[in-house]
Amino acid sequence: MTAPNGFGAAATHDTFPLPPGRTLDICLNLHSAILEHRLSPGMKLSEDEVGEIYGASRTVVRAALQALAHSGLVNIERNRGAFVSRPSIREAQEVFEARALIEPRVARLAAEVIGAPHIKRLNRHLDAEHAAIDAGDKGKALSLSGAFHIAIADIADQQVFSQMVRSLISRSSLIIALYWKRADATCESHAHHALMKAFSEKDGSAAEEIQKSHIIDLHSGLDLREKKETASSLAQALSRD
Repeated sequence: MTAPNGFGAAATHDTFPLPPGRTLDICLNLHSAILEHRLSPGMKLSEDEVGEIYGASRTVVRAALQALAHSGLVNIERNRGAFVSRPSIREAQEVFEARALIEPRVARLAAEVIGAPHIKRLNRHLDAEHAAIDAGDKGKALSLSGAFHIAIADIADQQVFSQMVRSLISRSSLIIALYWKRADATCESHAHHALMKAFSEKDGSAAEEIQKSHIIDLHSGLDLREKKETASSLAQALSRD
């Protein structure tokens, strides 16, 4: 079973413990649905309904939801159940401020050690993202865009930074689902292509400045006002899995 972004479970889930067997399948499917905005922030994840959709027991579903709670994508409330996490305005501000501090440094470190296989890997990420955009699948494109940022952290080969970036990217997906004010929810292609040029030239300074500007621009795309919850069918949201 591959991870939701299609690039392997180990590359995506270092920030929370992976459960075994059928629980893992359900965990990864829900993870994908959240990052691709098929499951909206605040949506209730009924153990019975999720179990019916996937043909699994409540015990298996509960373990999957608990694993996702470790990642911060799911919030489990006593006597109420599990819900897709709904970041506050304050958290949205803090997440993007943290990204603006951490990711530029990570981009510099990646540029200093990057090689031809890394460049090839990043280009595959961009190709997959563009294919999703062309297909009109904005949710998948957003998930792949996040995977591009995570791949840069992997190339930098800094374990602590890598774990931080993974967590921040997951939270960013929920924040964008709630607060994005632009028509397109994906990273601007010119920013990623500018990063690729800096990487190909091993220009750490340029990579750092481009990434900093890119994160600041993403932050400016947020409309940080309270949003009403939108109701939708859990079964319909998970019908692609």
